[in-house]
Amino acid sequence: MNRYETVFILTPVLSDEQTKEAVKVYEDFITSNGGVIKHSEFWGLKKMAYQIQKKSNGFYNLIEFGASGDLIQKLEIAYKRDERIMRFLTVKMDKHHVAFAEKTRREAKA
Repeated sequence: MNRYETVFILTPVLSDEQTKEAVKVYEDFITSNGGVIKHSEFWGLKKMAYQIQKKSNGFYNLIEFGASGDLIQKLEIAYKRDERIMRFLTVKMDKHHVAFAEKTRREAKA
């Protein structure tokens, strides 16, 4: 099982409830397809460097999870089909990336 990190930007026209529901949909999608959620963060409404779909803000979300490689293709197809998702990026984490992410979270809690 590989570790992955996915960041996606939701359209800013969503309410708080709609945003939480959209994030939950993708967390459930990952777990229902055999993945394990390791960490999830909601970064909130952020200004983007450039406009996407004539919008300059978006709700940023990060999900770190363990899964097999075939889940990534299914997840990205689901992202592409969802009108609420403006952009996404999924990255396979190597051992150094995992260690850095865990160290950063520990330091943030302290």
